[in-house]
Amino acid sequence: MGVAFGGAFLVGVGAQIDVPMYPVPMSLQTLAVSLVGLLCTPRLAATALIVYLALGAVGLPIFAGGGSGVAALYGPTAGYLWGFVVMAWLTARLVQRWGHDGFGWLFLAVYLPSLALLVPGVVWLAMRTPLTLGEAVMTGAVPFLVGKVVKTALAIGGARAVWSQLGHWQR
Repeated sequence: MGVAFGGAFLVGVGAQIDVPMYPVPMSLQTLAVSLVGLLCTPRLAATALIVYLALGAVGLPIFAGGGSGVAALYGPTAGYLWGFVVMAWLTARLVQRWGHDGFGWLFLAVYLPSLALLVPGVVWLAMRTPLTLGEAVMTGAVPFLVGKVVKTALAIGGARAVWSQLGHWQR
């Protein structure tokens, strides 16, 4: 359970490094979620993100911009928050299935779940705000596409650094 709390803490720290944008802030949260997925088993990765959501819900200021509280779990960005659980699980599952040696497969294992996160995020954003679905896509997805490529590469570099320190790949 300590690893799950460590993963939750990592995501919480990433959430504090942000560029304030409305209604969806740009932060290093997704980079941290990708790292959790790269470094954990699927079950542990999902558990870490559930712990993250629970800690934020009970009042720890670990959501983007120091936010917290249950209201965040059904507010405009809740689709992203809940989607983090699936993103971390899917990243870990794809890495487990495809391996960690080739950069191309590893890139896809991180990038595809990151893209998939946009679906619940944008749909929920459109449902909870006056934005149309098209406006939600332009606000809650398009501005993040280039950053996803950069964050994917950084997550892979970070995971490889951890794996090299371990002397071998452990999951």
